[in-house]
Amino acid sequence: MALLITGGTGYIGSHTVVELLSADQEVVIVDNLSNSSIKVLQRIEQITGKTPVFVESDICDRVAMDVLFSTYNIDSVIHFAGLKAVGESCQNPLSYYHNNVTGTLVLLESMAKHQVYNLVFSSSATVYGEHNASPLVESMPTSATNPYGQTKLMIEQILFDLAASDPNWSIINLRYFNPIGAHESGLIGENPNGIPNNLLPYVAQVAVGRLEKLQVFGDDYDTHDGTGIRDYIHVVDLAIGHVKALLALQQLKGCRAINLGTGNGTSVLEIVKGFESVSGKDIPYDIVPRRSGDIATVYANAQLAHQTLDWRAEKKLVEMLTDTWRWQSKNPNGFE
Repeated sequence: MALLITGGTGYIGSHTVVELLSADQEVVIVDNLSNSSIKVLQRIEQITGKTPVFVESDICDRVAMDVLFSTYNIDSVIHFAGLKAVGESCQNPLSYYHNNVTGTLVLLESMAKHQVYNLVFSSSATVYGEHNASPLVESMPTSATNPYGQTKLMIEQILFDLAASDPNWSIINLRYFNPIGAHESGLIGENPNGIPNNLLPYVAQVAVGRLEKLQVFGDDYDTHDGTGIRDYIHVVDLAIGHVKALLALQQLKGCRAINLGTGNGTSVLEIVKGFESVSGKDIPYDIVPRRSGDIATVYANAQLAHQTLDWRAEKKLVEMLTDTWRWQSKNPNGFE
């Protein structure tokens, strides 16, 4: 039996594929390569000594999805495929709703047609919106402040409704916080298209000379140094969380939402100073006004993941920053 990984050549997907192959799982990747590189497959093989099956296709393509499920003996799906830039989602909401929501619907219909009922979905802490106080707990009310977050929220609701309608389904929505870091080999890591939307790839690109300086959005938050605090989690810990979630599906029926985070918060300036320390590079920055919708402090309560998945984040911040620098310094232009 095989595992289907949608978006498996992306940042989190590729690290999860490495963990699955290392655990001797049979893996099929489907990806349209819109936000990733085909060269990731060579890097995965270098790390694991194994080559996953790769299908270049779009999950919105119903015929292609049916062919895929008919061709491969798929037992479970981890669903990463989706557009993920908040700012871009505000500029082009129809693309986000079509790609993320319609693509998921096509995937689910193909799964049901071929009687594949085990699913781990790549959700996000963005579904907690602006009005919940940290630590964020799965039972809190959800909301969204942008089209990207809204697509995650919509898909979660679809999955809860689907599981309620049919007892065959076993689904886990993994709500993760801020993935950073890279594989310790330095062969795979975060490789955003264009200007990075997230803090750490931006910092890393400043350190390696691709970008001139960092913009820090606000230094007047109610935090110890005035900058925003987030829960940063190593991408390898996150990947292991997906492997644990797949195992948990064997005993779980219905649909559950589970946080993946460290339970600790780190400020923007702490990230900058920490990265300067591990890289030996200066990170120049300007303080600019806050972004609309940003809040002071976001971090997880991750107890449910420990109870349900037997999972805890293991890697410390210095490892996250060191692994990011190893990846970026070895690959200053990403995979190109």
